Amino acid sequence: MELEGKVALVTGAGSGIGKAAALRLAKEGAAIGALSRTESEVRKTVAEIERNGGRAVALVADIAEEEPMKQAVSDLVSAFGRLDIVFANAGINGVWAPIDDLTPAEWDRTIGINLRGTYLTLHYAVPHLKKAKGGAIVITASINGTRTFTSAGATAYSATKAAQVAMAQMLALELAKHRIRVNAICPGHIATSIPDNTSWRHTDEARVAAEYPDGDIPLTGGEAGTSEEVADLVLFLVSDRARHITGTPVWIDGGQSLLV
Repeated sequence: MELEGKVALVTGAGSGIGKAAALRLAKEGAAIGALSRTESEVRKTVAEIERNGGRAVALVADIAEEEPMKQAVSDLVSAFGRLDIVFANAGINGVWAPIDDLTPAEWDRTIGINLRGTYLTLHYAVPHLKKAKGGAIVITASINGTRTFTSAGATAYSATKAAQVAMAQMLALELAKHRIRVNAICPGHIATSIPDNTSWRHTDEARVAAEYPDGDIPLTGGEAGTSEEVADLVLFLVSDRARHITGTPVWIDGGQSLLV
């Protein structure tokens, strides 16, 4: 129970990596603010945590919307009295299309959710971490935009992921004097439902040939990673075992991003 007495905000907690992380942190004793824009999903996450003996509160908000995010963080702190850990995980793949096909509205939506959403999450959470005199932030970036640049049409998505790593490194310095650590995780192919929420359009026009060896995830022979494996990494980074790690992107991809 290495997170006993801690309070964690997990965004995108209704499914996939966010849900797995919320369950993992709760298992280690943290009280969880499980946030999603889909109320039915996040309430299931909270119910599962409570069935396992943990504590959690459901927070419903779109991370790109200022007032709902302000209220969500306020509600979490009101429920548990403090905030120590932030897992800024929520995001979308959005539309993947050639740059001259991708519309301004599609660009703005991806930037708004992934980048503005990360900003708003931290903007409202950081004052409470300062009040707690320390804490840990983990941001979910990606191999795209940080090591991998061959995902055809993923310019908007990759731009947000590169920016999230820059944000983590900037804030690691800014917040170090407050004993707040900031790191980024960069997953590769993880078995989640996020591809179901991705739109591809005319991506062949943006594709550049890349030759992969048999099985494009070397460590597992092509098998995708799991949300639970990512949750274990998040637990490490927010725990005292990572007390001297900040400003660091960690790729969790089985070597996938080293191929091209």
